Amino acid sequence: MGEYRHGGGTSMGIAARKLFFGVFPFISAVFLLSWFVVVRSSTARPSFLDHAFLPTVTTLSVVKSDIPLQQQLSTPSSFSTKARAILVDDDTKPEKINNIVSTTTNLDAGPKPVNEDKPIIRPEIRATSTNGDVKCNAESSLKPPQQQQLKVFMYEMPPEFHFELLGWKPEEPGRVWPDIKTHIPGYPGGLNLQHSIEYWLTLDLLASEFPEIPRAGSAIRVRNSSEADVLFVPFFSSLSYNRYSKVNPHQKKSRNNVLQDKVVKYVTSQPEWKRSGGKDHLVMAHHPNSMLSARMKLWPAMFVLSDFGRYPPNVANVEKDVIAPYKHVIKSYVNDSSEFDTRPTLLYFQGAIYRKDGGLARQELFYLLKDEKDVHFQFGSVKKDGIHKASRGMHGSKFCLNIAGDTPSSNRLFDAIASHCVPVIISDEIELPYEDVLDYSEFCVFVKTSDAVKEKFLINFIRSIKKEEWTRMWTRLKEVERFFQFQYPSVEGDAVQMIWQAVWRKVPGIRMKINRARRYSRFAVTDTHRDGGSGGGTGRRSRHHILTPKNFW
Repeated sequence: MGEYRHGGGTSMGIAARKLFFGVFPFISAVFLLSWFVVVRSSTARPSFLDHAFLPTVTTLSVVKSDIPLQQQLSTPSSFSTKARAILVDDDTKPEKINNIVSTTTNLDAGPKPVNEDKPIIRPEIRATSTNGDVKCNAESSLKPPQQQQLKVFMYEMPPEFHFELLGWKPEEPGRVWPDIKTHIPGYPGGLNLQHSIEYWLTLDLLASEFPEIPRAGSAIRVRNSSEADVLFVPFFSSLSYNRYSKVNPHQKKSRNNVLQDKVVKYVTSQPEWKRSGGKDHLVMAHHPNSMLSARMKLWPAMFVLSDFGRYPPNVANVEKDVIAPYKHVIKSYVNDSSEFDTRPTLLYFQGAIYRKDGGLARQELFYLLKDEKDVHFQFGSVKKDGIHKASRGMHGSKFCLNIAGDTPSSNRLFDAIASHCVPVIISDEIELPYEDVLDYSEFCVFVKTSDAVKEKFLINFIRSIKKEEWTRMWTRLKEVERFFQFQYPSVEGDAVQMIWQAVWRKVPGIRMKINRARRYSRFAVTDTHRDGGSGGGTGRRSRHHILTPKNFW
């Protein structure tokens, strides 16, 4: 038996050696071939697509200020990876390209100098080249091309949600909107004005239907909701809060809360809301306390807000929503010819000093600055001619403090801009209007709260800013102030048009979210398609029934 086991072991050993010498060369060959493929792919550009089956190939081009555009399109250039690429179709005409690409180049006469009088707005990514000579006119990127004008569908909501809150009554039964060609209902003054964004946007949409009314055209009203980029909910929520948030003795619920409930019921019952889940709807809630109950039910919509201070991040955030400026309440500084030396006050603040939450820094700064010379830091309100006093004070100051209060933002920043008083922003959580295209560091000073409350830090820092730097920021303030002006009719580059353009820049993201949400809707299961359902289904998934998105609450 022992000899048998020994012989069997020898036979198995011989077989194992033969198997090893047979398999090893094969494995080695596979390894070498794989190594060769890896090395080749790292040195040569792989081609996984047959470009013959693709549409017209587009070229990446970046504008140089000193080379004619036609030459740039025909000559390859060497740019750094930070260069801003602009897609241009091969068959695009030079005139059309010149409108698409941000440039001041004339195709026939060569480059022209940039107009220094125009405000310069920094794009999200500055174009740069290896020799630093690339320039982009970012202001042209602010405005949507004419063929991509923002199309807005505005719901025909009853007047109780909008102009009736201003005391307007329809002249005839069934009329929804005032005849803005003959009469425009006025908006209440004072602090009510600072959150009046809803009023100006609604008026602008109404005016877009009358060619005889001169206005800028970043957005137009469309009557067919399927043609719209966004769907506008005309509820004057800030005015509703300011005027009707108190519960009267004969009421169980304030008029503001009743209107919010009605808005939710009206909007969410619309087929347009159900079709998109509300993602393409535009809801105005500029006052921090407006839409307090409705916001938690309309959260998929795009909000127009002053900041995110009183919103959870899953309800409102910078990716989904639009930050709009306050309407300043002090007088604009018209024909401002002041200089550094003619503004006697170095640093100015007038307002509520004792605040809660993030506004605690106001109190600390008050005690740090109240005894400093050429610093005005006092309590103030709109009462007793407070707005006029603030106007005179800001017009005569070099720097104006904008400190976080109960919320990260306040109207004080936009009053400072209108006064050409360089804002000093001490609000770590503040979000600013149009910051994706506008560089606030060119005309504002930002100080972290933790630094500002250090003894002597803020005053020494402000005193270190010399005349030349202040003059540069003061000049930029005068250039950009028009972006924060509300008026009717709206004009090119004012706050109304800038807000519409900010909404327009959100549209691609909205469309992507809606399309992603529809990926598997064809295979959604309903009760009628399950075993035992009321529809007598088979239990299999339906390949033809597309579910309406469910209400999220």
